[in-house]
Amino acid sequence: MTSIALAEELLLLAYDDQTGKATGSRIGLDLGMAAAVLVDLALAGRIAYVAGNIVVNDPTPIGEPIADLVLAKAAADDPHTPAQWVQRLRHRLRERVLEDLVTRGVIRDVDETQMGAIHVHRYPTTDPAYEAEIRKRLADALITDAIPDERTAALATLLVATRMEPALRLPPEEQARAHERLEQIANGAGFAGGGNLEDSIVRPSVALVVATLSRAISAALGAPKVS
Repeated sequence: MTSIALAEELLLLAYDDQTGKATGSRIGLDLGMAAAVLVDLALAGRIAYVAGNIVVNDPTPIGEPIADLVLAKAAADDPHTPAQWVQRLRHRLRERVLEDLVTRGVIRDVDETQMGAIHVHRYPTTDPAYEAEIRKRLADALITDAIPDERTAALATLLVATRMEPALRLPPEEQARAHERLEQIANGAGFAGGGNLEDSIVRPSVALVVATLSRAISAALGAPKVS
């Protein structure tokens, strides 16, 4: 399976395969997708977190259109903080990602008219193979003792920051174990500035970018509601 952008992975997890509707917090997803674009650039060695800002250390494109556009803008602009970047990038990012996935046949655009005038778009899954691979990677990391790779660890950490854990849709008997592992990965792999997850292969430079972006998302979302 050819890997897809991290923002696309987050979006596919958030949208219901059958109804094509987004689940959970829309602002959380938008912020998480913005952070995911930057994480992909960090994974590719193009950006780093230096003195409070996201900075470009290699302007070479990575071959992913949205990420390359962001990289070019970051290289040409003054440095910005992680919080500034996620707010700047989240606007219309979801629409662009949805359009790209539709074009590639991963999802389809169902345009419905309600009350005679209001257009509502749904995006049910067309090719389930991509999401199946994403969920398998996460399941291996969350309900087994497998050490996650950098990309999967970053995705798991963004799921925590955006409060998207329900999107995993795990069986009840696996939820407690998965929650424990999510917290362990997010807090223990260096992403939250803590100690290293045992045998973690996450590079410190990547961990620092993910940690600062996660904190920016958490700050933007505010304290979670207590039911």
